[in-house]
Amino acid sequence: MNSIGTIIKEIIIPHRMGNIRLNPEFVVLDDAHLQGLLLGTDYQRMYGIDIYNSKNRHITIGTNKEKKFLLDIYQISSQDPLEELLKEFTEGQLSTTLTSTQKIFLKMLRKNRPAFAIGEEPLGKIKGHDI
Repeated sequence: MNSIGTIIKEIIIPHRMGNIRLNPEFVVLDDAHLQGLLLGTDYQRMYGIDIYNSKNRHITIGTNKEKKFLLDIYQISSQDPLEELLKEFTEGQLSTTLTSTQKIFLKMLRKNRPAFAIGEEPLGKIKGHDI
């Protein structure tokens, strides 16, 4: 799965009991299709929200199935995996100063991560595949 970027889309759902304001963050994948959208069951029960994943993603509220609120996403920000990793380095108080050769090597390791790590384990954790 190739990540194209992230989207933060404010969703305001009008309702007679008070508007529902959500700020979900979505990851846009180049080679994947949205299979579903999850909202907390508290919101769903309280406001009678039903989410339909037909050709056009939409939400209905309560018993009025004719009034549909489309989930129309248009704000995409780029997401560079190397920048993300350097940010993690900074948060972990590691040096972010890398040579161009080290950056190329790091990108290759991230791209082929399954060969060097399992799940969220650090790179080089698999025996025999040490870095």
